[in-house]
Amino acid sequence: MTRFPFSLRRWGQITQFLSLFCLCLFLVVSCGTRQQTTPSGSVNTLGDGRITIGTTGKPRTLDPADSYELSSLGLVYNMSDRLYYYEPGSTEVKPQLATKLPKVSADGLTYTIPLRQGVVFHDDTPFNAQAMAFSLERFIKNGGKPSFLLADTVDSVKATGEYELTIKLKKPFAAFPALLAFAGVCPVSPKAYELGSGKFKPDIFIGTGPYKLAQYGTDSIRLDVFDKYWGEKPLNKGINIQRLSSSANLFNSFRTGAVDVAYLSLEPTQIRSLENEAKQDKWQVITTSGSVVSYMMLNRNQQPLDKVEVRQAIAALVDRPLLNNRVLFGQGEPLYSMIPTTFDVSQPLFKNKYGDGNVDKAKQLLTGAGFSKENPAKIQIWYPSSSPTRSLTSQTLKAYADQKMDGILQFEVNTVEGATFFKEISKGQYPIALVDWYPDFLDPDNYIQPFLDCKKGSEAKGCEDGGSQTQGSFYYSESMNKLIDQQRKELDPKARQKIFTEIQQKVVTDVPYVPMWQNKDYVFAQKGVDGVKLDSTQNLIYKTIKK
Repeated sequence: MTRFPFSLRRWGQITQFLSLFCLCLFLVVSCGTRQQTTPSGSVNTLGDGRITIGTTGKPRTLDPADSYELSSLGLVYNMSDRLYYYEPGSTEVKPQLATKLPKVSADGLTYTIPLRQGVVFHDDTPFNAQAMAFSLERFIKNGGKPSFLLADTVDSVKATGEYELTIKLKKPFAAFPALLAFAGVCPVSPKAYELGSGKFKPDIFIGTGPYKLAQYGTDSIRLDVFDKYWGEKPLNKGINIQRLSSSANLFNSFRTGAVDVAYLSLEPTQIRSLENEAKQDKWQVITTSGSVVSYMMLNRNQQPLDKVEVRQAIAALVDRPLLNNRVLFGQGEPLYSMIPTTFDVSQPLFKNKYGDGNVDKAKQLLTGAGFSKENPAKIQIWYPSSSPTRSLTSQTLKAYADQKMDGILQFEVNTVEGATFFKEISKGQYPIALVDWYPDFLDPDNYIQPFLDCKKGSEAKGCEDGGSQTQGSFYYSESMNKLIDQQRKELDPKARQKIFTEIQQKVVTDVPYVPMWQNKDYVFAQKGVDGVKLDSTQNLIYKTIKK
């Protein structure tokens, strides 16, 4: 089964910051063109038609074969094309450099993909099946952070015609087209890149997309329009990306009109402030339902969580609307399934079975398992110290239990440095952990298999090797393993949906995790800036922005 390492971009990817940013750089980002700020806070850029985007993200690399953080993938996304892509607001894959959806063999192992003609890379190298095959092989063999996504799935990649690509899988995987829409699985020029373990080029990018890299500096990045782009040209004259050292600097830079668009990452209090001022017609706020979800992990190998009644009691106690209001300031959506509501297969079974803040049910389950005021269930909650949101969540959960549970259930809150947290969780150190999940590709499988699959284990010992061990729950169920394998093989959407229903029903009974919320994504744009959109994987789409 596919491995999903724990030290991935899901963890704290949007909290990486740079050194102190000097605001005067905004005045010289574009060949001496000056920016003037109107009293209302909007930006007037004289004559260049470029868009200035403010962010706190620090890209680690621009090499798509090694990009696995949102700040890196967002740049790769906008400078590249993929075989398939998602339209804004949709999780359905559509052809981009492919001209059709794949033709799949009867055994589900061979994918034949026709490719677009007349496409060139930024260095004028022609795009064809050989170039695409080279890029996919490089993604696998160079051993970058996301390489496992294809390495665990793909057996071979071949150009079976000048514009025909044939991919053979190691085992059937119904979500494979969605995996090919991952931003890093894009073609790069065979003349500019090498194939070989560790042979990365972190400071350049030469793809086929609508923008080409013009400048890659410490505090600023410049993207110019690629004049030979095969598709619809950008609606702007280029992008200036200003990287700020903190969310406070991003917040202030946007409020003073120094940037046209602010995205990633602002704190909930800052978002609330900008939202309120947007109501006064100072600027625009763009929100979408995000793909990032937050869970409470319950370690079945630690007492008293080895009792299913205790896990069910915690599921009943969690009050999602309360957390959304007090922790997120309404900037999330309560989640009642491991699968977010962006997918039709998602069913709110946790709400149906447990509700929110169901104190009576929680007490009943705990007393039935032998716990009382004199013999309380004491459980530690852990979270990474770099996450203020999870800190407030854990404190809120503890306070709620202290107030409502009459001492029968007692939470103890603990924190640890982020790198240690992510390292130790797979070792079973934490009874309860608060975790976020950033999907690699948009398919329900990516919210199920990484958490519930276990290729080695037993009902007695729990998971010894697999997704649930990596995520810290150590959940093991042979019937769950079979269901996961079935949905991965099933190509009929209706049949696959029924399997996902069975999976969700089993999760709500066994409770290895408690889903808490699904994020909302926020982008802020100055007045007069139009076409600001996000795709379903949190990427800001540059080419549609204009002013």
